[in-house]
Amino acid sequence: MKIQLENISPDKNSSFRLLLNPRLNDLFYWHFHPEYELVYIENADGTRHVGEHISQYEGSDLVLIGSNIPHLNFDYGVKTDCEKVVLQIHPDFKTNTFQQLPELNNIDHLFEKSQYGIAFHGVTKIAIGKRLLQFQYLRPFAQFVEALNIFQLLSESKEYTLLHDQPYINQYSQKEQERIRHIYGYIDQHYQEKITLEEVAALSNLGKEAFCRYFKKATGNTFISFLNQYRISQAKRLLLMDKNVSETCFACGFESLSYFNRIFKKVTGENPTVFKKRHL
Repeated sequence: MKIQLENISPDKNSSFRLLLNPRLNDLFYWHFHPEYELVYIENADGTRHVGEHISQYEGSDLVLIGSNIPHLNFDYGVKTDCEKVVLQIHPDFKTNTFQQLPELNNIDHLFEKSQYGIAFHGVTKIAIGKRLLQFQYLRPFAQFVEALNIFQLLSESKEYTLLHDQPYINQYSQKEQERIRHIYGYIDQHYQEKITLEEVAALSNLGKEAFCRYFKKATGNTFISFLNQYRISQAKRLLLMDKNVSETCFACGFESLSYFNRIFKKVTGENPTVFKKRHL
């Protein structure tokens, strides 16, 4: 089972990245990133797979995941119409904010403890879940204050379970993470354009054949397959924003509508029109 390094950028005018209902239930997304992640999901029964820990949750789940701990998307395989909020925090925020201010000492300890993976339950899960569902409606400064309030409440809670006996250590080297992150960043910036194997291989100072072997070993996918999956994930986002199929096709870097339809169905199991109607 290969781990993918996810490339994350904070939201505009924010220290965080907020994801609402990313709808990845049909995708087995086993991934990691340097960012800390607070996940809340409700109206769902699913799998909690964080690091080496695997268990089932029922109804709802609230988990704080430490930096670089691999994890599965919490909505994988979920068939119900669930609500999911993901709040991602850059590790520099811990270093430059939590560690520097004595008033935030408890929050800093909470994030240290997150390297075990923390699942919250009871009243804490219900209360924090409600606040996270309202987080999107706040202005940037209010989000900043609310995030600190949420972390403070979590740091004071006794209603939690550590998912590992020891802090989880990711085996991927820093050099390997940076190399993959550089490639992912390039894809993220240029997926709307034509991308060739030669230009991406050059980013890694490898020939085309050597790059193909390296990428397959590092990610478990061929580069073309990964690029198509990434473009389809962006296409799903645009379709859910009510863009039409043709507009979505060319906005995501596909040069042919028929090829886009074929790849979309291969990745998702249904054509774009059906996907859009089912979700909207």
